[in-house]
Amino acid sequence: MVLPDVPGDQVRPDLTDWQWDGLPYALNQAGLPLGLMLLVAVAFITDYSIILLIKGSNLSGTNSYQSLVQSTFGFPGFVILSGLQFLYPFIAMVSYNITTGDTLTKVFQRIPGAFVCHHNSFLIYGSLEQPTLANWSRITHMSVGSALIISAAFAVSGYTTFTGYTQGDVFENYCRNDNLATFGRFCFGFSIITTFPLECFVTREVLSNAIFRRDLSKVEHVAITVVIGVLSATPLIFIIPAACFLKLSPGRWFQGENLIPTILIVVGFFVMITGLTMTALYPQTCSHGVEMFYCADANVSVTAPPV
Repeated sequence: MVLPDVPGDQVRPDLTDWQWDGLPYALNQAGLPLGLMLLVAVAFITDYSIILLIKGSNLSGTNSYQSLVQSTFGFPGFVILSGLQFLYPFIAMVSYNITTGDTLTKVFQRIPGAFVCHHNSFLIYGSLEQPTLANWSRITHMSVGSALIISAAFAVSGYTTFTGYTQGDVFENYCRNDNLATFGRFCFGFSIITTFPLECFVTREVLSNAIFRRDLSKVEHVAITVVIGVLSATPLIFIIPAACFLKLSPGRWFQGENLIPTILIVVGFFVMITGLTMTALYPQTCSHGVEMFYCADANVSVTAPPV
C-alpha cells in the first residue's frame, strides 16, 4: 500500500493510543508546570529523533531500522535492536489486550443497564508516495505536534479534575454510573483495537529480518501474523537513533549537528537509569476496578430515602 504524503495518520495513533490515560497521573507525580514542561520536552525529542533515523538511513544507504544499526554497529547491534524492537511492540500488544479487556468489560457492564513510533518509522516512511526527508519531516512535525496537543489536553483535564486522587489509569477515577465515561472507555478500547495491527507489523518484520532473512511468502506472512496476534523504549527513542547518526556523521561528537545527538544519548541513559530507580522505589498504584470513595458517597446520597 502506498500512502499519500499527508500528516501521519499511522504515526499519531501509535504516539497517543495506549499512553494518554496515564498522563494525568504523571502530572500528579511531577506537578502541573514541571509535568507539562517534560511532556513538551519529550515531544520535541521524539520529533527530532524520528527525523534523525531517516537522516542516518540516507547516510548509510539503508531502508530499515535493523539494517541501519547493523551497518553502524555490526551484528551485536543488530541483535540488541532486534530484541528491543521485538519486545516493545510485543509488550504493547499484550498491554493492548489487557487495556481493551479492562475498558470494554466496564463498557458492556453498563450497556445492559442504560494509545513508542521509532520502531515503525521505516515501515511508514517506505509507504509514502514520495519518501523524501522533507516530506517525512513535515509529517513528523504535524503528527508529533498533534499528539502533543491531544496528550496535554487529556493530561491537564484529567489532573485538574481529580488532582491528588488521580489514578494510574484515569478511567479508574470515574464512577461506574458515569455514562459519558463509559462512552469514553468504549472509544478508548476501540482505538486500541485499531492500533494493534501496526505493532503486529513491526514484530513480524523483526522475525522476517532476524530469522528468515528474506521476504516472507503469503503463507508465512499470515502464519506469523496469527501467531503474534495470539501470543500477544528508551533505547529506541533516545539512544540508538542518536548513536547511529554519530557513528555515520563526520566531525567530532561535540561539534555542529553532532552536539544534539550527543546530548540525546546522555539524556537517554539518564532517563533509563532514573526511570528504573524511581519505578523500584515508588511503584505505581491504581485502584484496579475498585470505585473511588466519592462514588460510594454519591450512590448513597442518591439512593437514601428523604429525611
